[in-house]
Amino acid sequence: MIKTLFAEIKEYKRDAILAPILVVIEVVLEVSIPFLMSIIIDQGVQNGDLNLVITLGVVMIVVAFAALLAGVMAGRFAARASAGFAKNLRKAMFDNIQNFSFANLDQYSTAGLVTRLMTDVTNVQNSFQILLRIFIRAPLMLIVTMIMIFSLNTQLALIYVGVIIFLGVVLAIIIMSAHPTFKMIFKTYDQLNAATQENINGIRVVKAYVREEHEIDKFRKVSTLIYDLFKKAEAKLVFNQPAMQFSMYSTIILISWLGAKMIVSNRLTTGQLMSMFTYTSTVLISLMLISMVFVIIIMSVASVQRIREVIEETSTLINPKHPIHEITDGSIVFDNVSFGYSNDPSNYNLQNINLKIDSGQTIGIIGGTGSAKTTLVQLIPRLYDVNAGTVFVGGKDVRKYDLEALRNQVSMVLQKNVLFSGTIKENLRWGNPQATDEQIKKACQLAQADEFIQRFPNQYDTHIEQGGNNVSGGQKQRLCIARALLKNPKILILDDSTSAVDTKTDALIRKAFLEEIPDVTKIIIAQRISSIASADQIVVMNDGKINAIGTHEQLLQSNAIYQEVYETQNKGGDVDA
Repeated sequence: MIKTLFAEIKEYKRDAILAPILVVIEVVLEVSIPFLMSIIIDQGVQNGDLNLVITLGVVMIVVAFAALLAGVMAGRFAARASAGFAKNLRKAMFDNIQNFSFANLDQYSTAGLVTRLMTDVTNVQNSFQILLRIFIRAPLMLIVTMIMIFSLNTQLALIYVGVIIFLGVVLAIIIMSAHPTFKMIFKTYDQLNAATQENINGIRVVKAYVREEHEIDKFRKVSTLIYDLFKKAEAKLVFNQPAMQFSMYSTIILISWLGAKMIVSNRLTTGQLMSMFTYTSTVLISLMLISMVFVIIIMSVASVQRIREVIEETSTLINPKHPIHEITDGSIVFDNVSFGYSNDPSNYNLQNINLKIDSGQTIGIIGGTGSAKTTLVQLIPRLYDVNAGTVFVGGKDVRKYDLEALRNQVSMVLQKNVLFSGTIKENLRWGNPQATDEQIKKACQLAQADEFIQRFPNQYDTHIEQGGNNVSGGQKQRLCIARALLKNPKILILDDSTSAVDTKTDALIRKAFLEEIPDVTKIIIAQRISSIASADQIVVMNDGKINAIGTHEQLLQSNAIYQEVYETQNKGGDVDA
């Protein structure tokens, strides 16, 4: 787990190495100051040796400034290393997410991925910076200080050993009891982000239904839960400070009592006792820092695990060793195909699908909600892999093609139309980054989008807001169709992509397809029979199976499901099935 994350330090290894080295230098210099002070008191002040006092005083000043410089440089290198580490972690996660298949994405919520990219990486960044400085500094200072204490007086050093054992037990109990609560906190952050994202994305619906109070209450509940969990964790961590205070004052009292006796019996000097008092605070501060480090590490362990999951997640779809890059034509064959999202044969979404589509044909697919129409077409560009059977495109198993080559030739307009912030041109060039203005305009004319684009003041340079919120649903659908056409595919799949346009525009789009791209295989999923009535074949889906295949006229004569949809739409004024 740690190895996976530390591999992302990459170009910041030098900073990550220099920071702890400078911390070591800083600690050694700091710890030497009380020792020099004891020499000044015992040999300089008591013997009246002014030269020794001045000499060692200058040395102490130089050592102090050197320690300060080392600390500043250590902080600088640690900050740069931790910020770079966080940058690389986010990039590694984001890059791997781009390789996820739809099946991989189904395992994570959008809010969960955002939390991992932001909150979890920030936690790890802070912990890494602390590791480079405090995690090195505190134990090292404790060890070096204990060496100095033992060199001054072994008997008094045993008091520190007892205090360290006591505090170690207390801190272990605190950390073990607080860890489960912190794990729960970061899981709850996912819920908070999900509630926020859902509200912002659907803010128009919230306002339309006057549900602001409901959303505020939902957000308040999750936010309050996080507050309660933090309060619960802090209630356990709060015992840290009293334990530290108790240990510190107990140590001072014991050293004062025993030290006074030793001075009277000439077993300890005044300078050594003064150094002991200085080392008391150093030891206890080191222990406090160690406890803080462990608390932060405990908090970040959950984040580390969540980040590692994303980085190590392997796509369920991989290229074959020797992929095929050329697709000869747009023919499609489903050979006894079965598929299920859960990989459970008893719960397949598609069962025993057999379907043959010739290149250049127009195929309509119709069926009720949940009949697996979208699932069927998602197998063609290999957005999912079949569980049984084979899908052929251009006479070859889709699993033998290079994924990029396959998806460039199988252009799909998804059921949910997504536009990105940027101009219309920038959005359309997702289909073909090298598309000329003429090619863009031609694709928009085919998709019946050019007409409304020309009415915009900036036409094709019109800025699209995030999610396409400044265009209507029908306009968004037509822009997405144009974007798909720019790929110049051999197969074009429209997944209910004209549901938001009027019947006249729908008819114009179909007419343009017939006249301008006759060699492209077109698969149209629709709820309106008018959208697919002229198709070469119509596939009727029901409960994950093909119920019937035929032309509009044949199905009107022979298929009960198709007849029912047709009659409902005609009697109900073209009502969606």
